Amino acid sequence: MTFVKQHPAQLNNMLQELFNGFPNHWGRDYSVINTVAPVNIHETTDGFHLEMNAPGRNKEDFKVKLEKELLTISYEPKESTEEKNFKTIRREFQFKAFKRSFSLDDQIQIDGIQAKYENGILKLFLPRIEKVVNSPKEISIL
Repeated sequence: MTFVKQHPAQLNNMLQELFNGFPNHWGRDYSVINTVAPVNIHETTDGFHLEMNAPGRNKEDFKVKLEKELLTISYEPKESTEEKNFKTIRREFQFKAFKRSFSLDDQIQIDGIQAKYENGILKLFLPRIEKVVNSPKEISIL
């Protein structure tokens, strides 16, 4: 079994996002336009480690939600209301909202999921359920 698989809606969102702006993306750096945060998933004997590249954000702006077997990670930027005493000439930093969903299977210990945000990476640990190994046992007859 696999730990996570992309939610079917994710592919539809990516295709819709690509074709909504077509051919507006021509001649532009697509990485600036893309609003899907890239993810690395590593498997160890203890569980799965999910790393989401999301630099320049605050951990309070992330929402990690588990509903049934669907793990959803989302980010919604908050509007800055601070008063500026300068004029911005060029703005290339983009902190757009995003939402990623992953289907979990039955080998994940739901209550043990941990999340932390450090150095621009949102890290989640999804521990495996420890399987009880039934070893053969000899029963003595009295």
